[in-house]
Amino acid sequence: MTTHRMTTQRMPRHRSPQPLADPHRPVERAVLAALFLAVLAGLAWICGMIYTVATWPF
Repeated sequence: MTTHRMTTQRMPRHRSPQPLADPHRPVERAVLAALFLAVLAGLAWICGMIYTVATWPF
């Protein structure tokens, strides 16, 4: 007959994950500024293409 020994295993404590960065850090502001500039550059490019096609000599 085999006897089983009870072993105690500790369960890991589950903690809520900590945010990676504070929302008011300069990194987030830099990313938002870069996205804003990218949108402006995209709009400028689209306007330039429309102007180019509109003034293209047929």
